[in-house]
Amino acid sequence: MPHLALFGTSLLYGINYTVAKGLMPDYLEPLGFILTRAFGALLMFWLLGSLYKSEKIERNDFIRLAFCGLFGVALNQSLFFSGLNLTTPINAAIIMTTNPIMVLIATGIILKERLTKTRWLGIGIGLSGALLVIAVGKSIHFGSDTVLGDLMIFLNATSYGIYLVIVKPLMVKYKPLTVIKWVFLFGALYVFPFGIGQFMDVEWSTFDSSIWGAVTFVVIGTTFLAYLFNIYALKSLSPSVVSIYIYAQPVIASLIAVTLGADSLDSIKIMATLLIFVGVYLVGKPTKKGVV
Repeated sequence: MPHLALFGTSLLYGINYTVAKGLMPDYLEPLGFILTRAFGALLMFWLLGSLYKSEKIERNDFIRLAFCGLFGVALNQSLFFSGLNLTTPINAAIIMTTNPIMVLIATGIILKERLTKTRWLGIGIGLSGALLVIAVGKSIHFGSDTVLGDLMIFLNATSYGIYLVIVKPLMVKYKPLTVIKWVFLFGALYVFPFGIGQFMDVEWSTFDSSIWGAVTFVVIGTTFLAYLFNIYALKSLSPSVVSIYIYAQPVIASLIAVTLGADSLDSIKIMATLLIFVGVYLVGKPTKKGVV
């Protein structure tokens, strides 16, 4: 089930490439969009949480939850959307593949987990598969005009990697829904003062049904459900396993494009898919201590 949840997350993000295209900056500015996502998901997490018996959070854990909200919601989303406005989509996709590497490093430093050769090999194989889909046959440009955006995307990947690692100890003590609703509460509070101006400037009356549909999908699908699926998977899997599923996103996006007739299936996509599955298997392979 945890792997199925992670596949579901990758599927949502893969669909997101098509559905959310064109929302920024024509309809929503980056920080206003993030505020919409954060408060929309926050409302749904707390409404869902009200259906279950609440858990008491230990006082010291609120500090960790506050940092999770900072790295997992506020910095993560702000840096990504702001960076995407200053660089190209292909640059962003390539830089985001560093996320599992940053997770593995952070896991060794913060959680003191042993960084096995098998995990490094798995991440390397998965990375090669993701880069095949992202980069082959496309024009790539890194230069002075994209450097600020590129840096923001890299810091975004690092921020989310730190979040996956520091939220893991909370999963031992609490239910996934308990953790994620508090993470989003802190995250939304951080985002509010920076995004409220852009949010108030949104001309909601100009939205047609397709734009409302795209915004709804981003809030419910790639924010509420994706974060819920990820936190559920973290209950039984390591941050490294959760993060490597990012390599499946460009493959899923390509397969969706093939299904819609906007792309064709070729040997490169098939090879990339196989490499990513091998990478996921190696990273998720239990160690001698039984840690995955």
